[in-house]
Amino acid sequence: MSDTPYRLPRHVIPRHYQLRLEPDLASLTITGSLAVDIEVLQPVNEIVLNAAEVEIVSARVATSHGEVAVAEVFYDAETERATLGLESTVDPGTHRLLIEHTGTINDQLRGLYRSVYIDAEGNEHLIATSQCQATDARRIFPCWDEPDFKATFQTTLVVAEGLEAYSNGREVERTPLGDGRMEFRFAETMKMSPYLLAFIVGPFEATEPVEVRGTPTRIIVPRGNLHLTDVALENAVFCFEYLTDYYGIPYPGDKLDHIAIPDFAAGAMENVGLITYRDSYLVIDPSRASQAELQRSVDVIAHEIAHQWFGNLVTLRWWEGAWLNEAFASFMEMKATDAKHPEWKRYLDFADVEVPWAMATDQLKSTRPVEFEVHAPEEVDEMFDAITYGKGNAILRMIEQFIGVEEFRQGVGRYLRDHAYGNTVTSDLWEALDAATDTPVGKIMDTWVYQPGFPQIDVETVPGGIRLSQRRFLILPDHTDTTLWQVPIQIRGVADGRVFRRKVLLTDEAVVVPLSGDVEYLVANAGGYGFYRTHYSEELFSSLLAHLEDLDEVERHFLVSDTFAFVRAGNLRATAFLELAQGFAAETERAIWSAIIKGLSALEHHALDSEARPGFEQFVRDLLGPVLERMGWEPAGGEGDLERGLRGDVIAALGNLGEDPEVVDRARGAVDRLLAGEDLDPEVATAALAVYARHGGAEEYERLWEAHQRATTPLEKVRYLRAVASVPEESLAVATLDKIINGDIRTQDGFWVLARLLMGKAGPAVWASARSRWDRVMERMPGLTRRRVVEGLPALSQPEVAADVKAFFASNPIPEAARALTQALEKLDANVRLRTRETPTLTSHFSRT
Repeated sequence: MSDTPYRLPRHVIPRHYQLRLEPDLASLTITGSLAVDIEVLQPVNEIVLNAAEVEIVSARVATSHGEVAVAEVFYDAETERATLGLESTVDPGTHRLLIEHTGTINDQLRGLYRSVYIDAEGNEHLIATSQCQATDARRIFPCWDEPDFKATFQTTLVVAEGLEAYSNGREVERTPLGDGRMEFRFAETMKMSPYLLAFIVGPFEATEPVEVRGTPTRIIVPRGNLHLTDVALENAVFCFEYLTDYYGIPYPGDKLDHIAIPDFAAGAMENVGLITYRDSYLVIDPSRASQAELQRSVDVIAHEIAHQWFGNLVTLRWWEGAWLNEAFASFMEMKATDAKHPEWKRYLDFADVEVPWAMATDQLKSTRPVEFEVHAPEEVDEMFDAITYGKGNAILRMIEQFIGVEEFRQGVGRYLRDHAYGNTVTSDLWEALDAATDTPVGKIMDTWVYQPGFPQIDVETVPGGIRLSQRRFLILPDHTDTTLWQVPIQIRGVADGRVFRRKVLLTDEAVVVPLSGDVEYLVANAGGYGFYRTHYSEELFSSLLAHLEDLDEVERHFLVSDTFAFVRAGNLRATAFLELAQGFAAETERAIWSAIIKGLSALEHHALDSEARPGFEQFVRDLLGPVLERMGWEPAGGEGDLERGLRGDVIAALGNLGEDPEVVDRARGAVDRLLAGEDLDPEVATAALAVYARHGGAEEYERLWEAHQRATTPLEKVRYLRAVASVPEESLAVATLDKIINGDIRTQDGFWVLARLLMGKAGPAVWASARSRWDRVMERMPGLTRRRVVEGLPALSQPEVAADVKAFFASNPIPEAARALTQALEKLDANVRLRTRETPTLTSHFSRT
């Protein structure tokens, strides 16, 4: 056990909790009682457990020899612990701890907190809902709030009549108490960690339970939304069946509910038997949802169901292992989504979204190892980032594809069976995978888990073969860094007229892979499975461009992605990326165009001055205009979801980067029809809103805000709010910031709306306004959202603004986001350098064209 004051003693062990909670939505208070069966391992005069923002009214220990009273209760606010001083010694054995306590229903999106549901008539309804991960069960009732203190739980909730109540176990009975209250009693749970508890009270309704492999499954939503649950239920059923088959282990719970919550700091939470979600993932009108929105629902549902085994059945011993829980669930969500919708090419989307997201942080000097020692609760919260989810997922996929898909699955099954209902550390998984393959998985993976960063693989031909060498890739290069990884590399290509495939484990700085004959072309990240950047010699890079038709979609994507990464790091000039983009004029894959458009957007935001703008806009129109002309504005029969999505991406890029007047006019017309109630293709509607907002003023802003307030589904509300935050006029952007501070924008949305404002054209003005009332901004960012409030800062790359940002945070730190802030400021430095370096490049280039 780590030597830290935040860890509890191990000589009193909880085995079973009987918990009775009465949340009062009128007074926003909690009255509770619990009886905990404890095992005492040595004589004790005190019992130490976690408590935060709760008051222990009375406590005593029932033993076989009578009761021992608690004489005093000492609270330590810093360590969030309560010490129960006993009147006499309690001897080793099994006893029962009895506690009466009170607490509050807060507005901080953690513990038991208040949420507000607004129905179709505009009426407000209060909800009490919980978020216990990572260390917030202690805000609801006193408990041993650490993952390896697993126990069983039996919950009773007492609520006002007319409301529904839900918890982890199935409902056993509900009993009217005759005084306007209803008592809900729930079945005992499996042995589980306290962070997986859930308690929810409010005006909900549920679908009829569907038996899936013997497990009742429901979708639960605020009243009035039941007709919008078909998509979520279909996703939940499919993912449950897929994951049950993958693990080869029956689901360990007695039911699995999925419930939509209007206010939620995270995306979802894998509570045993009662998964909570942002409402937009469960409440869906499929006729108005884009492909990305539909995919997100499958992804998130699959992710949370995957946790029911990997995380809930087998649980991390302490929070440094959070990465493995989240990375594995992310890994499994891709598998489930790809199985349900192979036409969405989920792994190509992974290459376009999650891998760049992870690398954007991991290419920093201020990145962290995937796993690091965790002490205080705020350090736990910092685990839930791009490194845990994105990099963790990517390196699991890398090793799976290297050792074999079936071997990996067998190893995972062995890990889960060996440690069922227990707690593990990372090495336990590696040992199970080592047993399933001859590859030294643990030795390889330790270099990826315990070292920060990732390599750049340099590829060149040498007499008799090719030379692969590694060095650390950094966005701000440091040639003194000598970190080495054990890199699983898959290469393929054509040499001497013959196709070849090889797996190479690069353990040193360089290795020569023998090949006979001349290399016609070679891919050094075959399938895109490697978590590294690939830098080819000029000769090899040219040969790849000449054989684009021989590369798969992911391989082509990484050519684009890697090239722009080298531009960001200063290894290539921006013109090299522009030339590469022109070589993809015939490309048809949405994700590859997405990578090109994201590169162009970054150059437009950070490196384009007024002199270069006309030439740049013409470049975008020349590049993307033929794509839209080929596809047209209206979906054609037989089109797939990704084709429709590409149309939307191209419309948005032509309107916002290319300033194409025809596209802007048509987008305005499309939004007029949309606001008049006409149904539009969701992809065109999303793109048209983006263009409309970018070219909007006060009138457009008011129309978008009114549409956001009128919207009747969560997805529509988010879509209009995204457009509101994109209007570029400074006074209007600051008005949106006002709406965050004044509470007109939901707390759960405040952080991403602020980030979007900072990333927009009015970003400097928004920053100036935010910094002048920073305390008020932070008041609107509770819980986990505080760590994410810094996400928009890297966009403020004007040197004088960036200097002001750094100076401000030098004297105004954010303790909950210390690491995230350091990383955001390093990204900001990199963007300032990009601006300084590439603005003259683009000005020179476009002044000649």
